[in-house]
Amino acid sequence: MKLICVEEHVLDPAVGAATGSLVGAEAPFISGWGSRFVDGQNVKDSTRPHVFAPSESARKCLDMGAARLSDMDRTGIDMQVLSYGGFPQLLPAEKAIDLCCAANDKLALAAEAHPTRFAGFAMLPWQSPEAAARELVRAVNELGLKGALINGRPGETFLDDTRYTPVLSVFDALKVPLYVHPGLPLPAVQKPYYGGFDRELSARLSMFAWGWHNEAGIEVVRMLLAGIFDRFPNLQVISGHWGEMVPFFLQRLEDSIPQEASGLTRPIVQTYREHVYVSPSGMLMLPHFQFIYTLMGAERILYSIDYPYQSLDGARAFIAGLPISDTEKALIAHGNAERLLGL
Repeated sequence: MKLICVEEHVLDPAVGAATGSLVGAEAPFISGWGSRFVDGQNVKDSTRPHVFAPSESARKCLDMGAARLSDMDRTGIDMQVLSYGGFPQLLPAEKAIDLCCAANDKLALAAEAHPTRFAGFAMLPWQSPEAAARELVRAVNELGLKGALINGRPGETFLDDTRYTPVLSVFDALKVPLYVHPGLPLPAVQKPYYGGFDRELSARLSMFAWGWHNEAGIEVVRMLLAGIFDRFPNLQVISGHWGEMVPFFLQRLEDSIPQEASGLTRPIVQTYREHVYVSPSGMLMLPHFQFIYTLMGAERILYSIDYPYQSLDGARAFIAGLPISDTEKALIAHGNAERLLGL
Protein backbone atom coordinates (compact mmCIF):
# COMPACT_ATOMS: atom_id res chain seq x y z
CA MET A 1 0.00 0.00 0.00
CA LYS A 2 1.37 3.38 -1.03
CA LEU A 3 2.01 5.79 1.86
CA ILE A 4 1.94 9.58 1.34
CA CYS A 5 2.75 11.85 4.31
CA VAL A 6 1.61 15.46 4.03
CA GLU A 7 3.22 17.32 6.95
CA GLU A 8 6.92 16.70 6.55
CA HIS A 9 9.23 19.60 7.17
CA VAL A 10 12.27 21.31 5.73
CA LEU A 11 14.07 24.51 6.65
CA ASP A 12 15.46 27.31 4.54
CA PRO A 13 18.69 28.73 6.05
CA ALA A 14 18.09 32.17 4.55
CA VAL A 15 14.66 32.50 6.17
CA GLY A 16 16.04 31.25 9.48
CA ALA A 17 18.91 33.75 9.44
CA ALA A 18 16.62 36.66 8.56
CA THR A 19 14.00 35.92 11.22
CA GLY A 20 16.00 34.67 14.22
CA SER A 21 15.95 37.88 16.24
CA LEU A 22 12.37 38.65 15.21
CA VAL A 23 11.15 35.32 16.53
CA GLY A 24 12.69 36.24 19.88
CA ALA A 25 10.83 39.55 19.88
CA GLU A 26 7.57 37.83 18.92
CA ALA A 27 7.97 35.35 21.77
CA PRO A 28 9.71 37.24 24.59
CA PHE A 29 8.44 34.85 27.22
CA ILE A 30 10.23 31.88 25.65
CA SER A 31 13.08 33.83 24.07
CA GLY A 32 16.45 32.30 24.78
CA TRP A 33 15.34 28.90 25.99
CA GLY A 34 12.73 28.43 23.28
CA SER A 35 14.75 29.74 20.34
CA ARG A 36 16.48 26.40 19.87
CA PHE A 37 13.07 24.82 19.35
CA VAL A 38 11.30 27.36 17.17
CA ASP A 39 14.19 27.50 14.70
CA GLY A 40 13.37 23.95 13.73
CA GLN A 41 15.89 21.98 15.74
CA ASN A 42 13.74 19.88 18.06
CA VAL A 43 10.17 20.43 19.04
CA LYS A 44 9.51 17.25 20.94
CA ASP A 45 10.81 15.56 24.07
CA SER A 46 14.18 14.13 23.05
CA THR A 47 13.97 11.57 25.88
CA ARG A 48 11.36 9.64 23.89
CA PRO A 49 13.02 6.99 21.72
CA HIS A 50 11.10 7.76 18.51
CA VAL A 51 12.07 11.43 18.51
CA PHE A 52 15.32 12.73 17.08
CA ALA A 53 17.88 14.70 19.09
CA PRO A 54 18.11 18.45 18.32
CA SER A 55 21.21 18.34 16.13
CA GLU A 56 19.94 15.35 14.18
CA SER A 57 16.51 16.84 13.44
CA ALA A 58 18.14 20.12 12.37
CA ARG A 59 20.39 18.28 9.95
CA LYS A 60 17.50 16.25 8.56
CA CYS A 61 15.38 19.39 8.10
CA LEU A 62 17.99 20.84 5.76
CA ASP A 63 18.02 17.79 3.51
CA MET A 64 15.76 17.38 0.49
CA GLY A 65 17.76 14.60 -1.10
CA ALA A 66 19.58 11.34 -0.45
CA ALA A 67 19.46 11.17 3.36
CA ARG A 68 15.74 11.92 3.50
CA LEU A 69 15.02 9.43 0.74
CA SER A 70 17.05 6.81 2.59
CA ASP A 71 14.91 7.30 5.71
CA MET A 72 11.77 7.05 3.59
CA ASP A 73 12.97 3.87 1.87
CA ARG A 74 13.90 2.26 5.16
CA THR A 75 10.43 2.83 6.65
CA GLY A 76 8.27 2.35 3.55
CA ILE A 77 7.24 5.97 2.93
CA ASP A 78 6.52 6.45 -0.76
CA MET A 79 6.06 10.23 -0.87
CA GLN A 80 6.45 13.26 1.37
CA VAL A 81 4.71 16.58 0.79
CA LEU A 82 7.38 19.00 2.00
CA SER A 83 6.74 22.31 3.73
CA TYR A 84 8.94 24.96 5.30
CA GLY A 85 9.19 25.82 8.95
CA GLY A 86 9.78 29.43 9.87
CA PHE A 87 8.04 32.77 10.09
CA PRO A 88 8.74 34.98 7.07
CA GLN A 89 5.57 36.95 7.91
CA LEU A 90 7.62 38.70 10.63
CA LEU A 91 9.88 40.37 8.05
CA PRO A 92 9.41 43.57 6.04
CA ALA A 93 7.25 42.74 3.05
CA GLU A 94 9.83 43.15 0.29
CA LYS A 95 12.38 40.98 2.05
CA ALA A 96 9.78 38.31 2.76
CA ILE A 97 8.63 38.28 -0.87
CA ASP A 98 12.14 37.64 -2.16
CA LEU A 99 12.90 34.97 0.46
CA CYS A 100 9.62 33.13 -0.13
CA CYS A 101 10.11 33.11 -3.89
CA ALA A 102 13.64 31.76 -3.54
CA ALA A 103 12.57 29.12 -1.02
CA ASN A 104 9.70 27.98 -3.25
CA ASP A 105 12.09 27.69 -6.18
CA LYS A 106 14.27 25.34 -4.12
CA LEU A 107 11.27 23.26 -3.09
CA ALA A 108 10.13 22.96 -6.68
CA LEU A 109 13.60 21.80 -7.75
CA ALA A 110 13.54 19.05 -5.12
CA ALA A 111 10.13 17.88 -6.33
CA GLU A 112 11.27 18.04 -9.95
CA ALA A 113 14.35 15.96 -9.15
CA HIS A 114 12.25 13.28 -7.42
CA PRO A 115 8.71 13.66 -8.79
CA THR A 116 7.40 10.37 -7.41
CA ARG A 117 8.89 10.97 -3.95
CA PHE A 118 8.45 14.67 -3.17
CA ALA A 119 5.75 17.29 -3.61
CA GLY A 120 5.56 20.64 -1.83
CA PHE A 121 3.49 23.34 -0.17
CA ALA A 122 4.54 26.93 -0.86
CA MET A 123 5.67 29.49 1.69
CA LEU A 124 3.89 32.84 1.26
CA PRO A 125 4.65 36.46 2.27
CA TRP A 126 1.37 36.95 4.13
CA GLN A 127 2.19 40.49 5.30
CA SER A 128 1.58 41.57 1.69
CA PRO A 129 -1.65 39.77 0.73
CA GLU A 130 -1.51 40.88 -2.91
CA ALA A 131 2.08 39.61 -3.23
CA ALA A 132 1.13 36.40 -1.42
CA ALA A 133 -1.70 35.87 -3.91
CA ARG A 134 0.68 36.38 -6.84
CA GLU A 135 3.25 34.01 -5.34
CA LEU A 136 0.61 31.34 -4.79
CA VAL A 137 -0.41 31.56 -8.44
CA ARG A 138 3.25 31.30 -9.50
CA ALA A 139 4.00 28.47 -7.07
CA VAL A 140 1.06 26.38 -8.29
CA ASN A 141 0.90 27.22 -11.99
CA GLU A 142 4.62 27.60 -12.76
CA LEU A 143 6.43 25.61 -10.07
CA GLY A 144 3.92 22.79 -9.66
CA LEU A 145 3.54 23.12 -5.89
CA LYS A 146 0.33 21.73 -4.42
CA GLY A 147 -0.95 24.56 -2.23
CA ALA A 148 0.59 26.41 0.69
CA LEU A 149 1.29 26.03 4.39
CA ILE A 150 1.17 28.82 6.97
CA ASN A 151 3.02 28.59 10.27
CA GLY A 152 0.84 30.37 12.80
CA ARG A 153 -0.98 33.64 12.26
CA PRO A 154 -0.38 35.61 9.07
CA GLY A 155 0.21 38.75 11.16
CA GLU A 156 -1.25 40.45 14.21
CA THR A 157 -4.69 39.10 13.32
CA PHE A 158 -5.94 35.76 12.02
CA LEU A 159 -6.91 34.53 8.57
CA ASP A 160 -10.51 35.71 8.95
CA ASP A 161 -9.28 39.31 8.70
CA THR A 162 -10.63 40.72 5.43
CA ARG A 163 -7.17 41.92 4.42
CA TYR A 164 -6.34 38.32 3.52
CA THR A 165 -9.25 38.01 1.10
CA PRO A 166 -6.94 38.32 -1.97
CA VAL A 167 -4.98 35.25 -0.91
CA LEU A 168 -7.94 33.12 0.13
CA SER A 169 -9.68 33.93 -3.13
CA VAL A 170 -6.72 32.45 -5.02
CA PHE A 171 -6.89 29.24 -2.97
CA ASP A 172 -10.56 29.11 -3.90
CA ALA A 173 -9.96 29.80 -7.59
CA LEU A 174 -7.05 27.36 -7.96
CA LYS A 175 -8.75 24.71 -5.80
CA VAL A 176 -5.58 24.01 -3.84
CA PRO A 177 -5.50 23.50 -0.06
CA LEU A 178 -4.14 25.63 2.75
CA TYR A 179 -2.35 23.76 5.53
CA VAL A 180 -2.92 25.67 8.80
CA HIS A 181 0.10 24.71 10.86
CA PRO A 182 0.83 25.87 14.43
CA GLY A 183 2.97 28.88 15.16
CA LEU A 184 3.87 31.01 18.15
CA PRO A 185 0.97 32.15 20.37
CA LEU A 186 0.12 35.83 20.48
CA PRO A 187 2.65 37.62 22.70
CA ALA A 188 -0.19 39.15 24.74
CA VAL A 189 -1.33 35.72 25.96
CA GLN A 190 2.02 34.06 26.53
CA LYS A 191 2.70 35.29 30.05
CA PRO A 192 -0.82 35.15 31.56
CA TYR A 193 -1.68 31.80 29.93
CA TYR A 194 1.63 29.97 30.15
CA GLY A 195 3.77 31.86 32.67
CA GLY A 196 4.46 31.23 36.32
CA PHE A 197 6.38 27.98 35.89
CA ASP A 198 10.02 27.11 35.44
CA ARG A 199 11.20 28.64 32.15
CA GLU A 200 11.53 25.33 30.36
CA LEU A 201 8.12 24.14 31.55
CA SER A 202 6.46 27.40 30.50
CA ALA A 203 8.14 27.32 27.13
CA ARG A 204 7.08 23.74 26.43
CA LEU A 205 3.51 24.46 27.58
CA SER A 206 3.28 27.57 25.43
CA MET A 207 4.58 25.80 22.33
CA PHE A 208 4.33 22.16 21.33
CA ALA A 209 2.62 20.81 24.45
CA TRP A 210 -0.45 23.04 24.17
CA GLY A 211 -0.15 26.70 23.20
CA TRP A 212 0.59 26.61 19.52
CA HIS A 213 -1.96 23.84 18.91
CA ASN A 214 -4.60 25.89 20.66
CA GLU A 215 -3.64 28.88 18.53
CA ALA A 216 -3.87 26.89 15.29
CA GLY A 217 -7.26 25.59 16.36
CA ILE A 218 -8.52 29.11 17.02
CA GLU A 219 -7.37 30.06 13.52
CA VAL A 220 -9.71 27.46 11.99
CA VAL A 221 -12.57 28.24 14.39
CA ARG A 222 -12.41 31.92 13.44
CA MET A 223 -12.49 30.98 9.76
CA LEU A 224 -15.61 28.91 10.42
CA LEU A 225 -17.41 31.63 12.37
CA ALA A 226 -16.42 34.40 9.97
CA GLY A 227 -18.12 32.62 7.09
CA ILE A 228 -14.88 32.13 5.17
CA PHE A 229 -16.07 28.78 3.81
CA ASP A 230 -19.40 30.26 2.74
CA ARG A 231 -17.56 32.95 0.77
CA PHE A 232 -14.99 30.55 -0.69
CA PRO A 233 -16.82 27.30 -1.42
CA ASN A 234 -13.77 25.62 -2.98
CA LEU A 235 -11.43 26.41 -0.09
CA GLN A 236 -10.06 23.33 1.65
CA VAL A 237 -7.98 23.47 4.84
CA ILE A 238 -5.71 20.81 6.29
CA SER A 239 -5.43 20.75 10.07
CA GLY A 240 -2.72 18.61 11.67
CA HIS A 241 -2.35 17.05 15.11
CA TRP A 242 -5.83 15.50 14.76
CA GLY A 243 -7.37 18.90 14.04
CA GLU A 244 -5.55 21.01 16.66
CA MET A 245 -8.17 20.27 19.37
CA VAL A 246 -11.13 21.58 17.34
CA PRO A 247 -12.88 18.31 16.39
CA PHE A 248 -13.22 17.29 20.02
CA PHE A 249 -15.26 20.45 20.77
CA LEU A 250 -16.96 20.81 17.41
CA GLN A 251 -20.41 19.71 18.54
CA ARG A 252 -20.15 21.96 21.58
CA LEU A 253 -19.38 24.88 19.27
CA GLU A 254 -22.44 24.13 17.16
CA ASP A 255 -24.70 23.68 20.18
CA SER A 256 -23.48 26.96 21.67
CA ILE A 257 -23.44 28.93 18.40
CA PRO A 258 -26.39 27.79 16.28
CA GLN A 259 -27.03 29.29 12.85
CA GLU A 260 -29.44 31.79 14.39
CA ALA A 261 -26.47 33.26 16.25
CA SER A 262 -23.75 32.78 13.65
CA GLY A 263 -25.67 33.77 10.52
CA LEU A 264 -23.89 30.98 8.64
CA THR A 265 -25.55 29.11 5.80
CA ARG A 266 -24.67 25.69 7.25
CA PRO A 267 -24.25 24.19 10.72
CA ILE A 268 -20.69 24.36 12.06
CA VAL A 269 -20.13 20.58 12.11
CA GLN A 270 -21.30 20.20 8.52
CA THR A 271 -19.09 23.06 7.33
CA TYR A 272 -16.06 21.59 9.09
CA ARG A 273 -16.66 18.17 7.57
CA GLU A 274 -16.97 19.67 4.09
CA HIS A 275 -13.94 21.98 4.21
CA VAL A 276 -11.36 20.50 6.60
CA TYR A 277 -9.08 17.49 6.27
CA VAL A 278 -7.48 16.21 9.47
CA SER A 279 -4.04 14.64 9.80
CA PRO A 280 -2.24 13.04 12.79
CA SER A 281 1.15 14.78 12.47
CA GLY A 282 2.84 11.79 14.08
CA MET A 283 0.40 11.54 16.99
CA LEU A 284 -0.17 7.86 16.26
CA MET A 285 -2.72 7.20 18.97
CA LEU A 286 -5.64 4.86 18.35
CA PRO A 287 -8.22 6.66 20.56
CA HIS A 288 -7.58 9.91 18.69
CA PHE A 289 -7.96 8.16 15.37
CA GLN A 290 -11.18 6.43 16.41
CA PHE A 291 -12.80 9.72 17.42
CA ILE A 292 -11.78 11.49 14.21
CA TYR A 293 -12.82 8.52 12.09
CA THR A 294 -16.25 8.47 13.72
CA LEU A 295 -16.67 12.23 13.31
CA MET A 296 -15.15 12.76 9.87
CA GLY A 297 -15.06 9.43 8.06
CA ALA A 298 -12.07 7.94 6.27
CA GLU A 299 -12.55 10.32 3.30
CA ARG A 300 -11.44 13.31 5.40
CA ILE A 301 -8.28 11.91 6.99
CA LEU A 302 -4.80 12.40 5.54
CA TYR A 303 -1.60 10.84 6.86
CA SER A 304 1.44 12.62 8.24
CA ILE A 305 4.36 11.97 10.57
CA ASP A 306 5.84 15.45 11.24
CA TYR A 307 9.27 14.29 10.08
CA PRO A 308 12.00 14.92 11.10
CA TYR A 309 10.67 16.01 14.48
CA GLN A 310 9.14 12.56 14.74
CA SER A 311 10.82 9.40 13.49
CA LEU A 312 9.26 7.55 10.57
CA ASP A 313 9.56 4.29 12.53
CA GLY A 314 6.14 2.76 13.05
CA ALA A 315 4.38 4.92 10.45
CA ARG A 316 3.39 1.99 8.26
CA ALA A 317 2.59 -0.34 11.18
CA PHE A 318 0.10 2.12 12.68
CA ILE A 319 -2.00 2.48 9.58
CA ALA A 320 -1.80 -1.25 8.82
CA GLY A 321 -3.19 -2.02 12.27
CA LEU A 322 -6.18 0.33 12.17
CA PRO A 323 -9.53 -1.45 12.76
CA ILE A 324 -11.02 -0.37 9.42
CA SER A 325 -11.35 -1.85 5.96
CA ASP A 326 -8.46 -2.09 3.52
CA THR A 327 -10.34 0.29 1.21
CA GLU A 328 -10.51 2.92 3.96
CA LYS A 329 -6.87 2.38 4.88
CA ALA A 330 -5.92 3.07 1.27
CA LEU A 331 -7.89 6.33 1.30
CA ILE A 332 -6.05 7.54 4.39
CA ALA A 333 -2.66 6.22 3.28
CA HIS A 334 -2.67 7.78 -0.18
CA GLY A 335 -6.04 8.09 -1.93
CA ASN A 336 -7.26 11.25 -0.20
CA ALA A 337 -3.93 13.01 -0.70
CA GLU A 338 -3.83 12.04 -4.36
CA ARG A 339 -7.33 13.40 -4.92
CA LEU A 340 -6.91 16.60 -2.91
CA LEU A 341 -3.44 17.47 -4.22
CA GLY A 342 -3.72 16.12 -7.74
CA LEU A 343 -0.79 13.76 -7.23
